[in-house]
Amino acid sequence: MAVKLLDRYIGTTVLSSTLVVMVVLLALFAFAAFAGELEKVGRGSYDALLALQYTVLLLPRLAYQLFPIVILLGAIIGLGLLASQSELIVVRAAGVSLWRIVWSVTKVGLLLLVLMLLVGEFVAPAAEFRAQSLRAEAISGQASFRTDSGLWARDGNTVIHIRDLVTADQVGRVSVYEFDRDNRLQTVTTAKSAQYTGADWLLQQVQRSEISSSGVATVQPGQLRWESLLNPRLIGVVTVKPDYLSAPGLLRYIDYLTDNGLDASQYVLALWKKAVMPLTTVIMIMLAVPFVFGPLRSVGVGQRIFAGTLFGIGYFLLDQTASHLGLVYGLSPLMSVMVTPLLFSAVAYYLFRRVY
Repeated sequence: MAVKLLDRYIGTTVLSSTLVVMVVLLALFAFAAFAGELEKVGRGSYDALLALQYTVLLLPRLAYQLFPIVILLGAIIGLGLLASQSELIVVRAAGVSLWRIVWSVTKVGLLLLVLMLLVGEFVAPAAEFRAQSLRAEAISGQASFRTDSGLWARDGNTVIHIRDLVTADQVGRVSVYEFDRDNRLQTVTTAKSAQYTGADWLLQQVQRSEISSSGVATVQPGQLRWESLLNPRLIGVVTVKPDYLSAPGLLRYIDYLTDNGLDASQYVLALWKKAVMPLTTVIMIMLAVPFVFGPLRSVGVGQRIFAGTLFGIGYFLLDQTASHLGLVYGLSPLMSVMVTPLLFSAVAYYLFRRVY
């Protein structure tokens, strides 16, 4: 019973401090994102209200990206508050081990991790897709909507569906639906891939079906040139980066790129980043312990937060650097992703053993 009360008390303290950190960081990053969007206000119909809406839609993705730093700072502040009131000293004097305290914090971190994984898999991709489409439509004046199943766009009486956005000027599995003035479907054109030539799109492995009152006539011209207002510039602004896709979306892109002999390393890398998220959470919690029980236990809360922020930023920068170097030099995506967690695991273990 006493152990459950201890878990609840420590967990509640760390949880409340973590939520405060999340709100503060989200507010700061959202303000910076909104200020950056103001530069685009005035292009097309993009106004300040749409810029604000765009920024709000980015919040789930920002929360997911900031979670490792948030859990680190939340654990430092929560445990620091308990230490400043000598409550942790009493807990240790009562025979509670340091590992038991860490486990109490870890349970809170894992609970928040589950929540963040749900946000990262379901909420953030949908919100990111909607944000990019909202801005692109307002700036370009073309109706388009990016979903997890591809890009939908309207060009006059034509509706376009692009299933695979490989690059801005190279796409896969394209479907073009042409309607007449009475919104009756006239033709359906499908292509396995399309390449932008500078003036139009060159469709490959084309099948075209013409629909009329007498029936459906299907031809396979092989290649077909297609002129459309949909261009790489518009596709580029609504293409979502691999890090922002859900795991099922990443798997579908990896399968498509692999089947077509294209490089899927950046998508594999993003998938592995999602897989090591639980390990990152545990590492951040382990790093928080030396800030409370180690050499920094006698300094103020502000200095602890500053040092913790440096560790969090260092983790992020090293992770990004290792990932990009891995892509440049063709290293294994798993190796590139694991460099930073393994290095910080060693640092956390060393610092933890010094205070244990």
